[in-house]
Parts: sequence; structure tokens; C-alpha cells
Amino acid sequence: MTNIGIKERQVGGVTILDTIGNGRVGLRFGTSTVTLPRAVQSLLEEGHDKILLNLKGIAYIDAGGLGELVSAYITVNEKGGRMKLLNLTELLRELMMTTKLLTLFDVYQNEAEAVNSFEKRESSPGEELADGSSNV
Repeated sequence: MTNIGIKERQVGGVTILDTIGNGRVGLRFGTSTVTLPRAVQSLLEEGHDKILLNLKGIAYIDAGGLGELVSAYITVNEKGGRMKLLNLTELLRELMMTTKLLTLFDVYQNEAEAVNSFEKRESSPGEELADGSSNV
């Protein structure tokens, strides 16, 4: 399994985790052995509770990687934060639909829209918003 790196950056009050790598991956934070859930926990301890995970260029996530996504999502929610996904490839979108994980996450293809969504009224993933758009 290939490890990928993740670079952290801030846009307003949102922490964006940009994946660095391409191909078949099991998510790992940086070049260390720190898992995504542990990295997210560290961000939460620093007061960063709006997290956007940018999966641009990631062709595939294995079962362990999906488990880490879910674990990170649960950790963020338990601490009162929000975690959303950005730039799913078509293959990842299909994988997440098949595993029913797409109903768990808010998913965006546009970074500005995703960042702005943290300021908008929260809705359930897949719920139609007042302007007729969907947050899936």
C-alpha cells in the first residue's frame, strides 16, 4: 500500500488538507506513520474544527483508507466540528456510493463553494438546499 502525504493550509477559518500523491493509496498524514484520524485529532486539539479533505489526484482508496476517513469524520463530529470532502474522482465517487459513505459526507468539486459551505446552514448530506442545489 502506498502512503501519501497531506499538506495543511488555512483558508479563512477552514483547514484544507491537500493530498499529495497519485494512484492507489492508503491515507497517511505526511511522510510519518500518523494516520488521518490522529492528524485530525491533532487539528481539533489546536482548535481547527472545520476540515476540508482535498482528494484531487487520488485514484483509489483501499478499505483501510475508507476506514480512516470514517474514523476521522466521527472524531470531528464528536468534537462538534465538521469535515467535508473535495474533488472526488469519478471512481472514488462510485466507490463511496457503493459503500454508502457518500451519504455520510458533504462532497464538493469546487474549493470556494466548499469553503463557503462551512458558513452556511448545515444540512444533511444529500439534502436539497433552499436554492435547489444539493450538497452531494
